[in-house]
Amino acid sequence: MRWKRTIQLLDVHCEGEIGKVAIGGVPKIPGNTIAEQLHHINTVDDSLRRFLCLEPRAAATGSVNLLLPAKRPEADAGFIILQADQAHASSGSNSICVTTALLESGIVEMKEPETVVVLDTAAGLVKATATCRDGRCEKVRLTMVPSFVEALDVEIETPHWGRVRFDISYGGIFYALVDVEQIGTRIDKANARTLVDAGMVLKDLINRAMKVVHPEIPEISGIAYVMFRDRDPDGLVRTATTMWPGRVDRSPCGTGNSANLATLHARGLAKVGDTFRSRSIIGTEFEVGLEAEAVVAGRPAIIPSITGRGWTFGLHQIALDPTDPLANGFAMTDTWGPQAGEIV
Repeated sequence: MRWKRTIQLLDVHCEGEIGKVAIGGVPKIPGNTIAEQLHHINTVDDSLRRFLCLEPRAAATGSVNLLLPAKRPEADAGFIILQADQAHASSGSNSICVTTALLESGIVEMKEPETVVVLDTAAGLVKATATCRDGRCEKVRLTMVPSFVEALDVEIETPHWGRVRFDISYGGIFYALVDVEQIGTRIDKANARTLVDAGMVLKDLINRAMKVVHPEIPEISGIAYVMFRDRDPDGLVRTATTMWPGRVDRSPCGTGNSANLATLHARGLAKVGDTFRSRSIIGTEFEVGLEAEAVVAGRPAIIPSITGRGWTFGLHQIALDPTDPLANGFAMTDTWGPQAGEIV
C-alpha cells in the first residue's frame, strides 16, 4: 500500500454522540497556543479537517478530536474538535470522549477510583474528573470554561416563523438559544429533520444580522450552533443542538447547556450549588451544575460543570493513497443537505 498519510482513530461516543479521537499520526499544527492552532486550521490550511471529516473517509455525523501536545504546562493533553463545517474550540461531549480515550488507551495513567485529567482547549483549560473502576472510565465530570451571556431576548424577523426570540450565550463557543415552540414543533427524534432545517436557517439569519467575538479570545467568533430548548413533563430540560450540515447533537450538549445555564443565572433562576439534569433528543442525560460565579472581561460569568458517560467501541486507521483524486473530500446534498455546496 502506498499511503502517504495514516492516522489512528479510537472510536468513542458520549451519550450517543460520536467523538472519535485521533491518537496517532497527527501532524504538527502551527501555533503557540491551541487557539492559534485552531485559527490555523480554520483560516490557513483545512486539509486535515477535510481529510478526516468529509467523504469518502467520513460521514455527516460525529466529530474527530485532534489530540495535540498541551501548550499550557498544567494540562495533560490538548485537543481541537474537527467537524464538517470547521474546527471548533470546545465541546462537552467531545471532552468526555477525549478523557475516556486518554485513560482507557493508557496515554494518561488511570488511577482508581478517580483520575483528574486537565485538557488544554482553544477556549481554556477544562478539568475532567473521571470515575474509574476495573480499567474503565465510568463517568466524567467536567469543570467547564467560564460561560457568560452576550444578550438576552434578542428578536429577529424570519420568513417562516415571524419574529423569533432567542438568547446569545457563550459556553465555550457561542450559541443562539431558542425556545422550540416558536418554530411550531417539539424536540423529538421524529422531528429531527424539522429541527435541523430550522436551525440552519436561524443560524444563517443570526450570523448575518449580528457579530459576536469572545472579548479575550478573538479566535472564537460567530454563532457556532443554534440550540433548541424545551421542558419535558417531568421538569427536565430537553435540548437539541443543530449542527452543520443538518444534524442534531445526539448528546444533551455540554457547551450548549453551559451557555443555557448562564442565561438561567442571569435571569435569577439558578444559583451557585444548583444542579439539574438535561435530556437529549434520544433520551440520554447530562448532569449540569453551577460551580461558581466568575468575571470575563468585566462581565458576569459562571463556572458550569457537566457530567456524562463515554464508551469506546472501536479502533481503526484512516489512510490516504497519494494517487487518490478525492484527497480533499466532498459532500453530497443527498446526505449532507443543500448547504453542502458551501464547502465542496
